[in-house]
Amino acid sequence: MNPLLQVRAQGQQVWLDNLSRTLLNEGQLAKMIAEDGVDGVTTNPAIFHKAIAGGRYYEDDLAALKKQPLDAEARYEGLVIPDVQRACDLLRPTWERSGGNAGYVSLEVSPALAHDAAGTVAAGVRLKQAVARDNVLIKVPATVAGLDAIELLIGRGVSVNVTLMFSLAHVDAVADAYIQGLQRLRQAGGDVRKVMSVASLFLSRVDTLIDKQLDELGGDALALRGKAAVAMAKLAYQRYRERFHGATFAELRGLGARPQYLLWASTGTKNPAYSDLLYVEPLIGTETVNTMPDATLSALRDHGKVAATLADDVGAARSTFDALDDLGIDMTAAGERLQREGLAQFEDAFAQLMQLTA
Repeated sequence: MNPLLQVRAQGQQVWLDNLSRTLLNEGQLAKMIAEDGVDGVTTNPAIFHKAIAGGRYYEDDLAALKKQPLDAEARYEGLVIPDVQRACDLLRPTWERSGGNAGYVSLEVSPALAHDAAGTVAAGVRLKQAVARDNVLIKVPATVAGLDAIELLIGRGVSVNVTLMFSLAHVDAVADAYIQGLQRLRQAGGDVRKVMSVASLFLSRVDTLIDKQLDELGGDALALRGKAAVAMAKLAYQRYRERFHGATFAELRGLGARPQYLLWASTGTKNPAYSDLLYVEPLIGTETVNTMPDATLSALRDHGKVAATLADDVGAARSTFDALDDLGIDMTAAGERLQREGLAQFEDAFAQLMQLTA
């Protein structure tokens, strides 16, 4: 069996971390959905910049948009919202079959709003209305302002993909914001069954940073290289199970509310010395999502070994975190740094997008 379908059989969704008109117009996304069981799509400003800058299918539409009295961001949205809608439509049967647990496409609010809760909420509501599909997720960063926006958006019935999470502290804060949002929605008389959220925990970037710190320490510290991110994900999953299958969420779950699935992001291996499936094979488990760039998805299809691994070696994961702490490596501080750097990268990509569409 196709390893991608084996992953689905283990209760984990595989999403594609890419979207372009080439994938849509030439049938590649439809093929991945049909043959590989791809259950969703994630996007970000860098993905759309690459698609628009290098994609011949955008040229005519962009030229037409530039003749209209629109600003650069409106032109950008005029290009990408139809792509998101088409992807949503391709995944609509998946969404229907799963009862709304799968089949989503993510669209990110402007990174310029990362520290503006009210602006994020307004943009999130506007983008949801513009896409006009039940299976769109509005992507919001896990900044301090973003946490407020997540609660408010969930409270208004807007489904959310929380992005730029790099630590267990982020995992806890985002889950709290989601639950508070559901409570807000419930108190307003809304239907908690109609909301979906995923919490995107970035992995390879964590190892890139922590490995540099371990290299500087040298000696026995080198044995921990390439282990921090997988350990973090395993510990995050334990917290997920305790929170969403325990007393904290019991009442909301009884009303039909969905748990906030953890989503493994940044799963393309950056260090060539590591397995190309380092952030896939050890992290397969129920009620989770792994969003993969094309190369990682192809690697899984080609030579992936699939088993329910996510709940294994939790003791070793705790030992890894303890050892990092003993070395003076602060994983929470590392997460804050990585979030700032990740946001800066998205801001740069978005600024380049605006130059393309100006």
